[in-house]
Amino acid sequence: MRAGKPLSAAPRLRFAPSPTGALHIGGARTALYNWLEARRRGGVLALRIEDTDRERSTPENVELILDALRWLELDWDEGPVSQFERSDHHRLAIERLLESGAAYPDPATAGEVRAAKAANPGLGYRGSPRAVPGAAIRLRVPDQGETVVDDLIRGPVSFPNRPQDDFVIARGDGTPLYNLAVAVDDAEMGISDVVRGDDHLSNTPKQLQILSALGASPPRYAHLPLLHGPDGRKLSKRHGADSVQELAARGYLPEATRNYLALLGWGTEDDTTILTTDELVKRFSVGRVGRAAAVFDETKLRWLNGRFMRDLGAERYEERLAEHLRRNDPEALASFAAAPPSTRRAASEIVADKAQTLAAVWPLISFLFCEPQIDERAWSRVMSGEAPALLGAARDRLGALDGWELGEISAALEALVAEREVKPGQVYQPIRVAITGSTVSPGIFESLWALGRDRALARIDAALARLGVASAG
Repeated sequence: MRAGKPLSAAPRLRFAPSPTGALHIGGARTALYNWLEARRRGGVLALRIEDTDRERSTPENVELILDALRWLELDWDEGPVSQFERSDHHRLAIERLLESGAAYPDPATAGEVRAAKAANPGLGYRGSPRAVPGAAIRLRVPDQGETVVDDLIRGPVSFPNRPQDDFVIARGDGTPLYNLAVAVDDAEMGISDVVRGDDHLSNTPKQLQILSALGASPPRYAHLPLLHGPDGRKLSKRHGADSVQELAARGYLPEATRNYLALLGWGTEDDTTILTTDELVKRFSVGRVGRAAAVFDETKLRWLNGRFMRDLGAERYEERLAEHLRRNDPEALASFAAAPPSTRRAASEIVADKAQTLAAVWPLISFLFCEPQIDERAWSRVMSGEAPALLGAARDRLGALDGWELGEISAALEALVAEREVKPGQVYQPIRVAITGSTVSPGIFESLWALGRDRALARIDAALARLGVASAG
């Protein structure tokens, strides 16, 4: 028995997550690969929610998955289809299998199964039909031959039939089990290609046997290697972000995330690493996914995200920042939205080369939108020695400017540094703390320019007053 069918010009793929929690990064890559394959080949992507685990499957978890897919900008053509709501279809399939003799009722206990296997070493459990109340339903597995998965990534993978149990496809109360439901749904939805993680590979021979017993053509399978962390262990919470929502909260762009996830196991022929989504659609092929586990390294994602952010342009940068604040910091969004358009645009311009994630942007530019809180440790470290005198001199130079253009600001402060024969930081850091409350900000000239003459001078005056230094202003 073998899986695989000829390559379809217009395939039907499905992404079928279980709503037992948020969509994790490995699941997001699976969704992306299905989406790319469907879009490249002009096919259909169906979204199926495998919610038969009623205790763990909740509407809130379904919404988390849908929210993650929307944030990733991965649309679907059909669905979302609830697997639980297809239970009648699964029960009809079980009845067909019972009528054909491909399946049978078996009330054997776990102990009886173990005893039967011990009596026949090397042979999987083979039960006897006993139609009694509470009997589970098992599918008959051949004693001879093998089930072969013609995997697009791994190549042919053989599973000898003899050691496999006649496996349960429905509980004693008639509830269909996972492998039965998946096989029936794939057949009835006309799925031509199944792209999923290789943790499902052990399920595939069971699903193939069910499809064969139902007389249905199997899809083509591609089992993706699982993701690992930089330490070589299976990707988990300890490696950083675990879910799509966490990536969004950390300020990654959807397009950068798509680019990075696509490269976790797949690559272009020329090793291009920065690709637009259109380029990914044109160049992706699941057949070129490697067999080795791919490593998710958030440091590399952050670098790639920084590249994408620098290419946004001021207008799109402003829009993306607003979207990020809307999801994660409504109070900051209110301050950002209430500011004059010129201030929002200036903020986007001066921070573009500084931040690698959207989450890092607001701490750098918040001083433009609200009065900063002074970092007392930074104040104590910076505002000592010659700092008060240099800050006062800087205030005099800035206050004497006729205009407030970037070139004028930089020329005045650079001249002061040269005349006093001090290091630039001795002049710039006290100004930075005075106007931002912190020692970290965009460039000092750009920060002064974006803040505006009156507000900048007022904050420097307030700092001088705290230092007990009289201002010439």
